[in-house]
Amino acid sequence: GMGGLQSVGVGSVNPPRMIVLKYQGKPSWEGEVIGLVGKGITFDTGGISLKPRVGMEEMISDMGGAAVVLGALHTLCLMRPEQNVVVVIPSAENMPSGSAFKPGDIITTLSGRTVEILNTDAEGRLVLADGLTYAKELGATRIIDVATLTGAVVSALGDVATGAVSNDDPFMNEFILASKRTGEKVWPLPAYPEFEEMLRSEVADLRNSTGRYGASITAGLFIGTFAEGMPWIH
Repeated sequence: GMGGLQSVGVGSVNPPRMIVLKYQGKPSWEGEVIGLVGKGITFDTGGISLKPRVGMEEMISDMGGAAVVLGALHTLCLMRPEQNVVVVIPSAENMPSGSAFKPGDIITTLSGRTVEILNTDAEGRLVLADGLTYAKELGATRIIDVATLTGAVVSALGDVATGAVSNDDPFMNEFILASKRTGEKVWPLPAYPEFEEMLRSEVADLRNSTGRYGASITAGLFIGTFAEGMPWIH
């Protein structure tokens, strides 16, 4: 039922995988469980919406979100905090082929929501959508997803700061305080309803691309739709 992950990976000879690891710092899994969801696109050609050749070799780094959450898990194992954490990594290779998904397709995600595909290079949000839904099914009560999601955020913030968007101000404030303690630079982006309106499709529940304007925000809010009101940060 993971139509987002399946669609992105279907064009590759290497099948997609949904990787799950758990850290148990409490005797029981009752109560709060933090979900960490990391984008694991092992190589991103853009698919049928093929990227330009310049810089293509760097797209092996599109699994940066997965690397981050694996690093966080390693740190948890060293520090041993009293906290339960589930790590979910939707992993796929986005390749063009005769079997690849294409613009105009409508796919059904694990949540049951349908998505109109306008750009196969907007693939990270599709795999993360299924990742969020699966993390919820595994018991997560608050979720942070991490991804090399859009070049648009680099246009806005360069490689100096991380752009973040959330549906929960207290959770975001907690995250910002943590970033200051660790020396990370995080800039919260607005989550206005007008941006969410841009994601609406005439033929499906959502569309996976809204164009250039507000691209970093709409990409994040696309994923946030699948949090379904659960405290979430992208």
